[in-house]
Amino acid sequence: MVNFVGRRQELATLERELQKVAAGIGGERPGRCVMLRGRRRVGKSRLVERFAERSGAPFLFFAATGASPRDDLARLARDAQVSTLPLAGLVAAARPENWDAAFDVLAAALPADRASVLIIDEVPYLMDIDGAFEGMLQRAWDRVLETKPVLLVLIGSDLSMMEALNSYGRPFHQRGREMVLGPLNPAEVGQMLGLDPAEAVDAALVTGGLPLICAEWPRGAGLWDFLGEALSDPVSALLVSAERSLAAEFPPQVQARKVLTAIGSGERTFTNIAHAAGGIGATPLQRALELLTDKRIVVGELPVSLRPSKDRRYRVTDPYLRFWLHLLGPSMEEIERGRGDLTLARIRENWTSWRGRAVEPLVREALARMLPDDQLPAAPAVGGYWTRTNDIEIDIVGADRAPIAKELFFVGSIKWLEQSPFDRHDLAALHRHRAALTDEPVPVVAVSRSGVDCPGLDATYGPGDLLTAWPL
Repeated sequence: MVNFVGRRQELATLERELQKVAAGIGGERPGRCVMLRGRRRVGKSRLVERFAERSGAPFLFFAATGASPRDDLARLARDAQVSTLPLAGLVAAARPENWDAAFDVLAAALPADRASVLIIDEVPYLMDIDGAFEGMLQRAWDRVLETKPVLLVLIGSDLSMMEALNSYGRPFHQRGREMVLGPLNPAEVGQMLGLDPAEAVDAALVTGGLPLICAEWPRGAGLWDFLGEALSDPVSALLVSAERSLAAEFPPQVQARKVLTAIGSGERTFTNIAHAAGGIGATPLQRALELLTDKRIVVGELPVSLRPSKDRRYRVTDPYLRFWLHLLGPSMEEIERGRGDLTLARIRENWTSWRGRAVEPLVREALARMLPDDQLPAAPAVGGYWTRTNDIEIDIVGADRAPIAKELFFVGSIKWLEQSPFDRHDLAALHRHRAALTDEPVPVVAVSRSGVDCPGLDATYGPGDLLTAWPL
């Protein structure tokens, strides 16, 4: 991550929490806890490590491995030896055999007269089915850790498990502040890579804003230069990051992986996903979809309308994973035998159609963030509208709520093509589709990569406008 682009707010949040710990020294319970979650490879560990290093406070950084409890505790002892805690030798000497004992000796190693930082990375690896680790963590926090001037940072990539850690009825409920670290947004990607707004959007769709992939993108380089270089290197982050994340997320869930691959290939409806996943039955498909949505990898969306609808569509939430599943994953054998040039040619052929669909969630998110402005009112819900037969499809629908709205605020169309502005034909199609959704003359909006070439629109947005949704 170059200069921690886009991470100033997160660093400032951690620094404020540490200041509160320091301000509480002398009180009965000065300790504070932050639970940081985010998808794999968004830079959680590096962010916290950077924070700890520049804070000047003594700290210990421990990363669980998912191995046996004995191996993880041995790893804790080794990590303690290279930490900056003044009494870290206690942890190494004690060689605790369980987490109850480990937390006790960690508490003894924490200084009482100055603030310190204790970081436990990959916490979901430690969370067993019976909740034993969570119970031990809760007891240790209530009994000893919170009485020390320590900032405890718990990090995890499994979003559902990290949310569960702080949920009602679980041992550690309400004992820490939740913090979410997302990928770099399109504006941050553009700043990091030195790209203009339109190119920044393309880069965000391909990299998903993952710092590790962005770091391999030569500053100022175009999309095709980057892809040509990445596809010639079988171990580039662009190629291997998805496989590593999927292997960690779904080691035993073969059905979920098949279903995710089907959705990533472009299938969006329940029936079509079932066929693409090899004729999977309705019940196992439903279970797989529930697992994928629980893990926030897939989202099921309903059309925003004044009437109820059951026409749910599914999509992969992570832009990078969506790109990899559709355009890279099926070609990995080809790339590994040195024919990335064939893959690159195939991406060029499919790029326009893939990008046209992939950019839609980004545009909707940008509008939801930036409104109200001098063209449109605020819209609590920004989604899309479609019918079962797809004869009517509206890219953008702004409403008071979703999916069943009481009031529609605007409708819009996205045209994301080079050298092809939004024109009167596009406007006529938008008017026809609006008439199928509502009789009211709600404002019409165009979002275009190449500008607008017709009158009659109530609002227009281009790439530069969209990036203002994420202030740097």
